[in-house]
Amino acid sequence: MSEFKSDFLHTLSERGFIHQTSDDAGLDQLFRTETVTAYIGFDPTAASLHAGGLIQIMMLHWLQATGHRPISLMGGGTGMVGDPSFKDEARQLMTPETIAANIASIKTVFSNYLRYGDGPKDALMINNADWLLGINYLEFLRDVGRHFSVNRMLSFDSVKMRLEREQSLSFLEFNYMILQAYDFVELYERTGCRLQMGGSDQWGNIVNGIDLGHRMGTPQLYALTSPLLTTASGAKMGKSLSGAVWLNPDMLGPYEFWQYWRNTEDADVARFLKLYTTLPMAEIDRLSKLGGSEINEVKKVLATEVTAMLHGRAAAEQAAETARKTFEEGALSENLPSVEVPASELESGLGLLTLLVRAGLAASNGEARRHVQGGAVRINDDQVSDERRVIGSGDVTDDGVIKLSLGKKKHLLVRPM
Repeated sequence: MSEFKSDFLHTLSERGFIHQTSDDAGLDQLFRTETVTAYIGFDPTAASLHAGGLIQIMMLHWLQATGHRPISLMGGGTGMVGDPSFKDEARQLMTPETIAANIASIKTVFSNYLRYGDGPKDALMINNADWLLGINYLEFLRDVGRHFSVNRMLSFDSVKMRLEREQSLSFLEFNYMILQAYDFVELYERTGCRLQMGGSDQWGNIVNGIDLGHRMGTPQLYALTSPLLTTASGAKMGKSLSGAVWLNPDMLGPYEFWQYWRNTEDADVARFLKLYTTLPMAEIDRLSKLGGSEINEVKKVLATEVTAMLHGRAAAEQAAETARKTFEEGALSENLPSVEVPASELESGLGLLTLLVRAGLAASNGEARRHVQGGAVRINDDQVSDERRVIGSGDVTDDGVIKLSLGKKKHLLVRPM
């Protein structure tokens, strides 16, 4: 459908969120006539989601902003199995304690984007462990498993690609799509949920839930998927040179998060403004027309708006000011990311390569050596060309820190402790 009439689907369409739906016209009519409950599932594979999953959270945000009810479903039960979709090998199994800890940590981010409560349009936070952990296996096989065709399950791309590469797919993993399908039916029974959303790699799993619902007597259920995003240069969203761009502030601070978005490629700026900010489309259209040196100012707007949603407006503006002082004035800022080093190590001398690795500016001594040889490393703004350089207490400035820089965009403070 080229033009949606419901506020929610129109908003998602014009901002670039929609890859595929199971029924454009039917879903649009549902959103025009009812308050719709919809969900997205989140796997607790780490203590934090990263920026690659932010598109899903923004979909839930717009769902609530247009008058509907979102569910953020935590995979406490399915996390015991692990989603095998498009993976080359089985996920490492997590203990129940690890899953619980990851969920507790992940939950903290959602309240920045969604309003939770007991009202008819307030968001719900639900854990599928509530029903999956208590399943009677024989009853589940009889009541749910009988509705699944193995032949059809083998036809899904996520499974077929794994088998074509002759990579093992365990029976445990094979059950994941059954459990996810059952989640959809269970959520309908508990909350009246009619729509499951997710990335395009989840299409097969979501359609399974629709089919299961049909066989088990639910009203028509629906699917909506978003495109799997990469940057203009082909890099995976949510990944940076120094690793994952985590959403939890204890794993990545506001300044580093702001910098990730500030370094967006020119070709991605307009698209990211639509997907990751709530700026009005008219303002995004205006900003998207700016070019030349002005594109850098637009990137700052992008970085500040995305950071403000996650970390708050004050933290976002502080990050922007820290960047301005660092890059435009060359000044030290207390708000730069830092790494603590025992004063005793500095007194005895610490190798530059070791420090670069410890600070997260290089993954190995070999990579650190290449940075030095390429002229990218500076200590207190002085370029370092000797890879055997030893950092000592004499490098500590009057401000009580050592400024360590990699290239023009990565700066941090080494703090003696």
